[in-house]
Amino acid sequence: EKITVILIIFIYIILFYYEIIVFIKDTIMKFSKKDISLPTIGTVHKNALKNKSLRLDKQEYLSIPSSFLAFLVGLIDGDGYIQITKTTKGFIAMKLTISLHLEDISTLNYIQSVLKLGKINVYKDLKSPTCKLVINKTDLQEVLFPLLIYNNIYFLTDTRVDQFNLAMFILENDIKLYNELPELSSIPSVFDIPKNPLDFTLLHFFKNWIVGFTNSEGSFFIKTNNDGCFQLKQRIHTNLFEAFKLVFNTNRKIDTTNNYNQFSVSSKADVQKVIDFFSFSGLHPLIGLKYIQYIKWLNNLNKSLRYSSLNYPDKI
Repeated sequence: EKITVILIIFIYIILFYYEIIVFIKDTIMKFSKKDISLPTIGTVHKNALKNKSLRLDKQEYLSIPSSFLAFLVGLIDGDGYIQITKTTKGFIAMKLTISLHLEDISTLNYIQSVLKLGKINVYKDLKSPTCKLVINKTDLQEVLFPLLIYNNIYFLTDTRVDQFNLAMFILENDIKLYNELPELSSIPSVFDIPKNPLDFTLLHFFKNWIVGFTNSEGSFFIKTNNDGCFQLKQRIHTNLFEAFKLVFNTNRKIDTTNNYNQFSVSSKADVQKVIDFFSFSGLHPLIGLKYIQYIKWLNNLNKSLRYSSLNYPDKI
């Protein structure tokens, strides 16, 4: 009995010290997060601060989930661009734009609500009505670019990588005149982009990036022969598209017709992997029209003879 009592006391002592350790750890984490800052990249021009001031407290932005940022970067790699142009007076103008069909404006509203950055412009009179989320240079250098660097999340398509590197070079070197820009080939890379398919899959943000890229460049549809198909398509990025094969664990050949890469799967086994990825992996969800397309696709698959036995999420 004495041994039992001693053991109980010993256990309580261990639990007591464990609680103290957990408390100390949580306290340290709490205060260390307060010490984290998002340093502004370069110098914010005084003209950009008319009627407003520099952001001195950026703590709220640190709470933005990395899964969202990875999703956002994937979407920008598809439907966005970092525009660097020459003003009428020869200065450099910079902004990041995400352009979508007007029917998908809810996607931009969602992104803006999380980032609390940018302005949404609507163009109803175009042949294809469009909406654009525009993030200005100041917001890029004060918030968005520092956030990406802090979370070690970056663009993966060649065009967007080049645009980001150029933008960072301009900001870091405080270049103001457009004719002072160097050749693109001489601009250093901010991040090391993977050189082979496997290395893409090892990126901590790659799967959420794929969700964002799918939101932009992906399609879920039923072929005329009733095959359920998931497809990703963009200009040639061989290693990137080969990495999709590794993530979805398929041997399907990447189509390279007309200088485009196309990843496409339709077998029962592959379709189940797609469903598992988008519905059961705990990743950032698809949003807007792409989410609606995905849910309709699941419903159609579930009603078909070929795919009805697959494992589907409860709410479709």
